[in-house]
Amino acid sequence: MLYGRLPEFHLSELGQKMAQRAADYFADRVAHGANICYLVSSPLTRAQETAQPTAAALNLEIVTDERIIEAENRFEGLADIKRQLRDPRHWASLRNPIRPSWGEAYTAQVLRVMAAAEDARKAAEEIGGPGAEAIMVSHQLPIWVTRLAAERRRLWHDPRRRQCTLASVTSLKFDGEHLAGVEYCEPSADLLPGAANIPGA
Repeated sequence: MLYGRLPEFHLSELGQKMAQRAADYFADRVAHGANICYLVSSPLTRAQETAQPTAAALNLEIVTDERIIEAENRFEGLADIKRQLRDPRHWASLRNPIRPSWGEAYTAQVLRVMAAAEDARKAAEEIGGPGAEAIMVSHQLPIWVTRLAAERRRLWHDPRRRQCTLASVTSLKFDGEHLAGVEYCEPSADLLPGAANIPGA
C-alpha cells in the first residue's frame, strides 16, 4: 500500500531497527565532534517513530513541522500500484509526469522543505552557535526532489531510481547561509534487502 499522508501507520520491527541505526549514526557523529542540537520531524506517525531513537540518543526534543510532511498523492491508500496504473480510471491523473499531475507539484515540495530547512538551520545556530546542525525526519519524495533542486537537476524523474532509501541520511551542507552541497549515506544499507520500499509518487 502507498501510505501517503494516511495517519497511524507505524514502523515495522525492521523499521524500528533502521530508526535505531540512524540514531546510532548521529550519536557517533556527535561523539566525533558534530554539534547537532535541533531535531524536527514530519507529523506522520512513522516519521515521529523514526525520530524517537535519535531524540533519546541526543537528548533532544522532537519539533514537529507540517512543511516536511509526505507529498499529496491521489494514489494514497491504494495497494498494488503497478496494477492500479494500468486501470483506465486513473489515466487522467497520469497526463503530466513533469508536474506531476497525480499529486503535489515537485516545485511546491521543494519550496516548503527548503523553507523548513532554512528555519531548522537558523534554530540550530541560535541554540548551538555557528556550524550547529539540525536533523529533519521527512519522507522519500520531498527529500529527493529537494536534493535534485539543491544539485540544480531537473525535478521530474523515475521514482525507481531515487537515491533515498529507508532511514538514509541526505545532508544539505551550508557555508554560512549559502547551500554549498549535498552528502548522502545509508546507515541501514545491510537491512534494505528485507524491507518493502514502495516509492512514494
